[in-house]
Amino acid sequence: MRIPFLMPPTPSVRALRMQDAAAIADLHAEGFHASWSAQDCESMLLDKAVVGQGIGRGAGLEGFVLSRMAADEAEILTIAVARRRRGAGLGKRLLQAHLGRLAGLGIRRLFLEVDEGNAPARALYGRLGFDEVGRRNGYYRKPDGSAATALVLKRELD
Repeated sequence: MRIPFLMPPTPSVRALRMQDAAAIADLHAEGFHASWSAQDCESMLLDKAVVGQGIGRGAGLEGFVLSRMAADEAEILTIAVARRRRGAGLGKRLLQAHLGRLAGLGIRRLFLEVDEGNAPARALYGRLGFDEVGRRNGYYRKPDGSAATALVLKRELD
């Protein structure tokens, strides 16, 4: 008897949960030199002003985004996709869903900062309608001790 090949389920976007804190910290450490602890992530998930969404299969987490809201504005605190899943479109799907979620919560303007040397992230943000509105020279510390400029980007939400 032949057993049919089952494709893994397509990753879906969902709200982050407290039990995701360790996975969030691990994903963040994959992408950023200054990583967050699981306790840092738990604190953010408990913050009523923070909105978090993840993408993955089932209970698994392959990427996440966290934003902090203030009045009708929000700032993306961080977004990360597992190294092994980069380039598969998960970041775009996650960010598009997050934009919709924030708009549904009454957010009209969204800001973020990105390392000017992070070409893949800058391309994604450009495709999704973010515009540069400022620069922060020497904002990020690189592993070698040098500094990188952060670009401040903004997108209006409809």
